Amino acid sequence: MKRRSWKKGVALVIVMAIITISSALIAVIVYFVMKGTEYTALNKRYQTAKEASLGGIEFFTKELIPLAVGGTNLSTVVTTFSVISTAQVNPVVSDACFLAKLRSATSSWPVGCDSTLDAKTSADIRLTLSGTGGSQPFDVYTKIVDTVVGNTNTSGVVLEGMGAAESASGVITSQHFPFMYTIAVQGERKHNPAERTNLEVLYAY
Repeated sequence: MKRRSWKKGVALVIVMAIITISSALIAVIVYFVMKGTEYTALNKRYQTAKEASLGGIEFFTKELIPLAVGGTNLSTVVTTFSVISTAQVNPVVSDACFLAKLRSATSSWPVGCDSTLDAKTSADIRLTLSGTGGSQPFDVYTKIVDTVVGNTNTSGVVLEGMGAAESASGVITSQHFPFMYTIAVQGERKHNPAERTNLEVLYAY
């Protein structure tokens, strides 16, 4: 009887150990599944904010800078785009400050022109992009934080390759050194700022 009881006791211990190990394995699997789902959701929100920021950079560098660097006021450029686009473009910085950022070195900017890397603090513009499928819109804050002056033609008039004299031998064309802009960008969900991304871009014009 004692031997049988001992065997039953050992079998019970083994069964309990198997149940414990199985429960631990199930708990680990459930934990990693939940973490994977959470990571996927976070990554999706980050990618959405990143795409909004990249759209803001594209607009700022390809559309806004080429017009404003020629001397057109930022407020005028913004008004033009507000008419032809559904996106809301709001200037934050003054016209004089923005023009100084485009045409002069950082050390020569007037007082009040912010150069901190926080794009949301004293941004140059705020671009509001509407979400798709009823999603909340994104605000993209863009700001030039550093300028290295170059010799790029900012007048809009092409002076090279237009005259017969230039084609003659012995005419030397000066080397081109572009304006270099360091641009800070922050894109965030309008009503959920925790859903955001921050980028820093070096742009040569």
